[in-house]
Amino acid sequence: MRASQGKSVGLGLALVSAFAFGGSGVAAKPLIEAGLDPLHVVWLRVSGAALVMLPVAWRHRGLVRRRPVLLLGFGLLAVAGVQACYFAALSRIPVGVALLVEYLAPALVLGWVRFVQRRPVTRAAAFGVVLAAGGLACVVEVWSGLRFDALGLLLALGAACCQVGYFVLSDHGGDGADRADPLGVIAYGLLVGTALLTVIARPWRMDWSLLAGEAEMNGARVPAWLLLGWIVLIATVVAYVFGVVSVRRLSPQVAGVVACLEAVIATVLAWVLLGEHLSAPQIAGGVVVLLGAFVAQSSAPKPPSGPVAGATPAVGAELPTGRSAT
Repeated sequence: MRASQGKSVGLGLALVSAFAFGGSGVAAKPLIEAGLDPLHVVWLRVSGAALVMLPVAWRHRGLVRRRPVLLLGFGLLAVAGVQACYFAALSRIPVGVALLVEYLAPALVLGWVRFVQRRPVTRAAAFGVVLAAGGLACVVEVWSGLRFDALGLLLALGAACCQVGYFVLSDHGGDGADRADPLGVIAYGLLVGTALLTVIARPWRMDWSLLAGEAEMNGARVPAWLLLGWIVLIATVVAYVFGVVSVRRLSPQVAGVVACLEAVIATVLAWVLLGEHLSAPQIAGGVVVLLGAFVAQSSAPKPPSGPVAGATPAVGAELPTGRSAT
């Protein structure tokens, strides 16, 4: 009975995490359209979340000495890289399209396993890659000559590539005798990301007065500070923490499947709150992308150690799996 209740709680936490992550783009895009540079929005998100997570970082300060490379890589790729590319893509293409392109990451992870680590992958996993690629072709409507902004699509693909680094680094941090606590890795990843983004974004050039104004959300005026508060507290801190706790109560495969709902939630929220309507072929393509991601993540059992051929790397007990980190 207790195990069943634990799984129910874990499922609920995973759903909350998926909803929180899925709402990040919907809250960020009005701020970008109001005049804030995408990099400045990313810096506000990451630095705000890092400030909230400072007590966690202090508690796990030993990680700085034990796993410096992991923390630096996680901050560069999983925090700064993923979010900077994703938010920059939002300024050029619809939220749903950007996130669906990013969900090519599970397929790219298989490429890492097959061609870099030279480990075999299952046929079902390869089929998942084909499904995801075919679905993506429908999402961007290749038959129309790639109507979407090419740079926006490249930025979304860059977010997917950075997400591969997130998965690979998570695997290195979650196995072996010297395991890194996931909350500590996230906290220091946010701090490292803040330092890197401060150099790149140069927030002292930001028009801070925009945060005291309002942003337009599908015809409605919303306080900019409220949108920023959602991005920092809900779409980052709550999303990451709930995601970590849910994975500890669920299997990596189940957590990965629930995480796929993030793209669905983001697309629906963008439709309702931003008026970004997708065509029927794009919706069908999105379903195929998610199906391919699901097959790629869950088509093989987790081995005793090391990344899974045909699944998200073995981070189940330590870090969120199937997560886009956006």
